[in-house]
Amino acid sequence: MDTLTRPANTILSCLPEADWQRLRPLLSLVNLPSGQSLHEAGSRFQHVYFPLLGIVALHGLVENGDSSVLSLVGHEGFVGVSSFMGGQSTTSHATVLLAGTFLRMRAVDLLQEFEHSTPLLHVLLRYTQALITQMAQTSVCNRHHTVENAFSRFLLLCLDRTADKELLLTHDKVATLLGVRRVGVSEAAKRLERLGLIRYSRGHIQLLDRTGLELSTCECYKVIKTEYDRLLPNLMAQ
Repeated sequence: MDTLTRPANTILSCLPEADWQRLRPLLSLVNLPSGQSLHEAGSRFQHVYFPLLGIVALHGLVENGDSSVLSLVGHEGFVGVSSFMGGQSTTSHATVLLAGTFLRMRAVDLLQEFEHSTPLLHVLLRYTQALITQMAQTSVCNRHHTVENAFSRFLLLCLDRTADKELLLTHDKVATLLGVRRVGVSEAAKRLERLGLIRYSRGHIQLLDRTGLELSTCECYKVIKTEYDRLLPNLMAQ
């Protein structure tokens, strides 16, 4: 990686300068399209990815091919937690949800740095705890709350992970990610649009009132965001 500036990724940007300089030569910049598979369930990690712009969805799969999203990863994190946890593989499937720019690194290089860099070890473990919280709370939300609540939570988590106020997502795509019927997502979107919180048109979801959207959803979004904010501050100051 040639650029001298810190990348717009929380994990990389909070590392001490010496650790960042050691990682820089191991990173390569890649542009990935929506739908690109980064990791298949059950396979060994060859690379890990640090999103700069773009969002990755981690899916849980069942035998008939259906899936639902377990968590979203954007510029706050990275894809490839299992590469340093000892398991080498995971049952989830990682795909690019929103196209963007990523920094890619060999999984074996990350593991080596994880074992020798205390600051990197600390931030990766903190991120892993935050990711587990997102997965757990997503499961609770999908089981106990309405489709509208789950849809609102999903939109807010996406918006936290991108600089845009507009998401390129169809109702069909969102329904697949949430593991619900398309009609449920369409009804939820229409209600949020009537409330003046979002605008939807031909696969474009535009945020109009973030505060209103946060107030309209269940507590699950706040639980997830609070944990990320607690665990991933600017560690350079610590």
